[in-house]
Amino acid sequence: MEPTRDYPLFGGAFSATLPPGAIDVSDLRPVPDNQEVFCHRVTDQSLIVELLELQAHVQGEEAARYHFEDVGGVQEARVVQVEAVQPLLLENLALRGCCQEAWILSGKQQVAKENQQP
Repeated sequence: MEPTRDYPLFGGAFSATLPPGAIDVSDLRPVPDNQEVFCHRVTDQSLIVELLELQAHVQGEEAARYHFEDVGGVQEARVVQVEAVQPLLLENLALRGCCQEAWILSGKQQVAKENQQP
């Protein structure tokens, strides 16, 4: 079994540990500058890391939900399911001097891939 690996994101600004079999989609097709997209060789699953613009009208956990649901709406997702929203400890962040809070949202969206009907 192929081991997990740390993969630099957004030019090395931070990194993520990717599962075995993850493929960088930017090697296959153009990906917007605000996204890092990975797919699995065997399954039909994708992992998308997206940098989003601050929305001052929502804060905290609601900001995480807002962005997740907004992306799902733009992508015409059939399913938008939030599984968990948790705060990140600021002392664990490389950007701790730049932000007052950070959140991680785990969820699923069922979205048609390129050239497929929603």
